[in-house]
Amino acid sequence: MRDRSVLVTGAGSGIGRAVSLACARRGANLAVLDIDGDAAEVVARESEAVGAPRAVGIACDVAAEDSVRSAFDAAAQAIGIPGATFANAGIEIDGPLHEFELESWRRVLDVNLVGAFLTCREAVRRLVETASGGSIVCTSSPSAFVGFAGGGNSAYAASKGGLSAFVRSAALDYASHGIRVNAVVPGATDTAMLVSGVAAGSRAATMERIRTSASEQIPLGRLARPDEVAAAVVWLLSDDSSYVTGTNLVCDGGLMAKSANDF
Repeated sequence: MRDRSVLVTGAGSGIGRAVSLACARRGANLAVLDIDGDAAEVVARESEAVGAPRAVGIACDVAAEDSVRSAFDAAAQAIGIPGATFANAGIEIDGPLHEFELESWRRVLDVNLVGAFLTCREAVRRLVETASGGSIVCTSSPSAFVGFAGGGNSAYAASKGGLSAFVRSAALDYASHGIRVNAVVPGATDTAMLVSGVAAGSRAATMERIRTSASEQIPLGRLARPDEVAAAVVWLLSDDSSYVTGTNLVCDGGLMAKSANDF
């Protein structure tokens, strides 16, 4: 990926940060986007420290059309038109369906699904205009394919199910342009988002419970590290996956392959 220009949304932490640093170590130029502009700037500087020739941090709300367009314009000025884009920004708000507020439902879909659409649209527009081809990866979830036993996941599942369907259609639409569109499907990953809905004072204890549960339920016996998911994303963004498009690459430690029954 040396000298490639890569744009990552939701890059201020977690999987997005890990992908930014992994691309930087391979010599890519980075546009690091996050709704938290300060966090984006920190990761941009980290990216330069580990090998990115150029990196820029940009504040961006992926649910806002003007914000996404402006961020892509700023990225193009700083590092060139991104030939690889990771549409990763996402949120999770859980709750029983019969108690779920419409505002929360819309917010989840606006960030996770509309945000991915806006990000991919801006990326594709520039790649089509320049006839340069490229790779786009979105972050989906096992909840796009299976229900979570913990429940209360309807909004997040709907957003990710829609995203995985979107990836398949976009891949077919732009294959003739040399633009590949795929999704990564991370399982439970050791990031702050895993406990985003938990009160701050209880997060450490909750993470320990999750790690214990993961060791019992996930075939590989642990949570994923962000860098492990990043390795899958970097492969999809790079030419190493040049014949892969329209796919959902599962990276979940075997969780979706496992039956709920132990007999």
